[in-house]
Amino acid sequence: MTASIDSDRRAPLRVRWIPGLGLAVWPDTPAEPGDVFDDVIDVPDSLTDLIGRRKLRHTVDLPTTDGSRRFQPAAGIGMASAVELLDRCDHLRVGGDVGFYRYLLSGVRAYITSGAVAPSTCLVGGEYEVRWIPVPTPAWRSWLAVAQASAPPAFSSDPAAVTDFVAEALDHECRRRLEAGRGSSPIPLIAGLAGRSPGLLSAEVGPRSAQAWQDWVGTAGPGSAAVVLRLHVPDDDPDPDAPAVPPDQVRWRLEVCRQTPTGELAPVVPHRLDPHELDTVTTEVARATVAFGELSRSEADPHSLDFLLTTDVVDQLLGDGVADLQAAGITVLLPSSIAAVTPTLSIRSEQTPGGGARPGFVGLDEISDFEWRLALGDVAGAGELTQSDIDELAQQSGALVRLRGKWLRAEGAALHRAAAFIAAQRAVKSDGDRPTMAELLALITDPDDALPVPVAEVSGLGWLDDIARGGVLVPPTLPAPVSLRAELRPYQQRGLEWLSALGGIGAGGVLADDMGLGKTVQVIALLTANRERGDHLPPALVVCPMSVIGNWSRELATFAPHLTVLVHHGTGRSTERIVDDRPDVVLTTFATLSRDRVALAPLRWGELVVDEAQHVKNVRTAAAKALRAVPARQRIALTGTPVENRLEDLRAVIDLVNPGMLGTASAFRARFAEPIERDRDPRAVARLSAVTRPFILRREKTDPAIAPDLPEKTELLVRTNLSSEQAGLYQAVLNELNEALADTTHGGPRRRTVLAALTRLKQICNHPAHYLDDGSAMMRRGRHRSGKVELLVDILTTVIAEGERALVFTQFAAFAELLSEWLAPVLGAEVPVLHGGSSREQRDAMVTRFTAPDGPPVLLATLKAGGTGLNLVAANHVIHADRWWNPAVEDQATDRAYRIGQQRNVQVRKFVCVGTLEERIDEMITAKRELSKLTISTGESWLTELDDDTLMDLLALRDEAVSE
Repeated sequence: MTASIDSDRRAPLRVRWIPGLGLAVWPDTPAEPGDVFDDVIDVPDSLTDLIGRRKLRHTVDLPTTDGSRRFQPAAGIGMASAVELLDRCDHLRVGGDVGFYRYLLSGVRAYITSGAVAPSTCLVGGEYEVRWIPVPTPAWRSWLAVAQASAPPAFSSDPAAVTDFVAEALDHECRRRLEAGRGSSPIPLIAGLAGRSPGLLSAEVGPRSAQAWQDWVGTAGPGSAAVVLRLHVPDDDPDPDAPAVPPDQVRWRLEVCRQTPTGELAPVVPHRLDPHELDTVTTEVARATVAFGELSRSEADPHSLDFLLTTDVVDQLLGDGVADLQAAGITVLLPSSIAAVTPTLSIRSEQTPGGGARPGFVGLDEISDFEWRLALGDVAGAGELTQSDIDELAQQSGALVRLRGKWLRAEGAALHRAAAFIAAQRAVKSDGDRPTMAELLALITDPDDALPVPVAEVSGLGWLDDIARGGVLVPPTLPAPVSLRAELRPYQQRGLEWLSALGGIGAGGVLADDMGLGKTVQVIALLTANRERGDHLPPALVVCPMSVIGNWSRELATFAPHLTVLVHHGTGRSTERIVDDRPDVVLTTFATLSRDRVALAPLRWGELVVDEAQHVKNVRTAAAKALRAVPARQRIALTGTPVENRLEDLRAVIDLVNPGMLGTASAFRARFAEPIERDRDPRAVARLSAVTRPFILRREKTDPAIAPDLPEKTELLVRTNLSSEQAGLYQAVLNELNEALADTTHGGPRRRTVLAALTRLKQICNHPAHYLDDGSAMMRRGRHRSGKVELLVDILTTVIAEGERALVFTQFAAFAELLSEWLAPVLGAEVPVLHGGSSREQRDAMVTRFTAPDGPPVLLATLKAGGTGLNLVAANHVIHADRWWNPAVEDQATDRAYRIGQQRNVQVRKFVCVGTLEERIDEMITAKRELSKLTISTGESWLTELDDDTLMDLLALRDEAVSE
């Protein structure tokens, strides 16, 4: 049988000094007499030569907690080996016995270093020999008294063993220091001070010399023993039939003692002292009453000089009184039976988890079915306290209390306050009040203000336990959906598991990943996984701006083509179709949801996904009210903006996904917003973070765990929709082109006609004002006239909020100028334009200004002017607002930011209008990679070679292109 022992863990050794034998050492594991250490435990290498092959030949008599005796086989080693063993344990984690003897050895060495030692003659084993002894100064007596009082409980019954070890250790250490570097002396007395030579000295020293040594040593320090105050725990009630004395009425004896010259402690008996000794002792007692004033007001024992203290006074003594007395030079010995405790609260579920999707996960609806419990750990064998224990503690005040016949002390009356808190919580619950999610989270995450002691454990509410221990929800492992046509990156897989875990407890979440990290694909993976696990799930409702509804539709078709998708917008929409078709996913816009709120709210929804959730942070808008009226099993908000920066916005988004979790707006302002925004209260910041962190998942591109090989370039195809105005203009140009093709079927005229039409169509996709060139406004009646421009504003706003910069490329200088003039006041920043008309000096100055630390956050550039020859690594976002259908030309422009010197991930976005020539040509290039090898450096001239039918089919306006 062996027990492993590791150098960085506590060594399983026990030791005890036995006078006449030496240091008894035994393994802290069952053993038999005659066993060898190495056969019982794995002895550390540093101790192998000392105890490894020693047999357990001796027996140690150990007391037990029930009053019986236990005999433990042990090995005995002398003082020299004992000192070596204690020193070698320095690199091991030791405690208990070994730590206590290391403490004694350290004190002895410090006293020797101070020089307060002297030689003496002592009778040892029937022979006199010279030994080193301590000079019995008050400091030595005080230290020895404290050492005896602080001995482990198993040694407290044998204080002489402590005194004997200290005497032997002091003599050994003095001789070892004398032997180091010195030869033997021919003078017997001097030789006897450095080495053991009892026979040599026995003829030269005897009783008279021994007494002479003692008399001489006794002249050091004050002539009388110092006064020591020793506190005794009150005796238990002797009569079991008598009523128990309340803790506040018991009396504690503070005994007045003095130390003898040998260091022993003896109670003061006034009638046995001569007048001079009595005067000295009473003078010291008077000094004690001055140092700790409560003693002068305490009851005195009529038969001694002792004090009889109330529990309240003892509480004060243990608090500041001991320090005051020690500062006055008076030693106070405290009973080791008073246990210092650090109580903790725990929460335990009162029912079997049923609301969660997995064992150990309890839903939000079940969160109130729990009870508070109070625990003391292993102290005094208390463990978790019963209701009667808590009732007993609630009736006691102060830091010192009695429980199950034992005295316990917790700073700040924590035990009483914790018991009173539990009693109050049970009273509230018995009245029928159910705590809200916000109230429970506030209690758990705000122990300084709301709880008397911290929460150490949560049982039966596994996810809440994660929050209590660190504010992080640790989701179970979940395999990627089999039917998902995408390989999730590790952080995306974690996002899927996090969303699924929240859904399992009926909670919503805010997925706030950086732009480009794939929030959409993570949600699609969740929708797929949910529908693989359960049949006949209600549809998921995805609500987003019109500018990205096409992107959702395409990505659902790409990554989850098995899911049926219904786009709910336009004049032909109806809720009956949702009920009849039973789709897996319904896509709609904020505007449509606001109009159809009455019709959509009564339907059953599996998930409510709110994309670009920053659009509905204002809870007073119609869209925000409509979203809160939609019932769903789980609510998910997507946003690329760090939601922690604006507290009211944060509350609105959290309240959207978990209604009521953060309480009312006024309560949130009082608890979080005002302390943080007005006072910059770090505790309020920590509390808010602890409450919200489990329900917000934010990953950043710069996190090495997300993108370990930086910089990384991510290319995204961003789809947007046309407004009704754009669609009308687009169709009109198509009609004109169709008529013109009938007259220009060959050569130059046809090519010019097609290229002119393509240019006009691309201008329309950009913005009607760009095509019309009529100086009209970018927005009309508060609404965007271009889905592409609306999306561009959203992206640039997020980029600026994240403290990053963007390059925006377009083929058209006029469009760049149009955007610059309009974007500057919208973004609140300068938006310079780099185009072919810029002189070299203007170009250089513009680049220098943009790359400066305080430069503008956005730079607009035409492909020809800004596509080559520039180093613009200050930007890590590249947006191609309109497409140049030569991939090499676009890559050259992208490389202005993605090049040597770039320290951040680069996000490249290529805008495509859904259902227009932009999307069709992109599909052709993607599907037929050989097109990229053609000579297409002249832009779209290759399109002119298509026949009329193919060309018109390519340019035709699809139904999905048009927004409401």
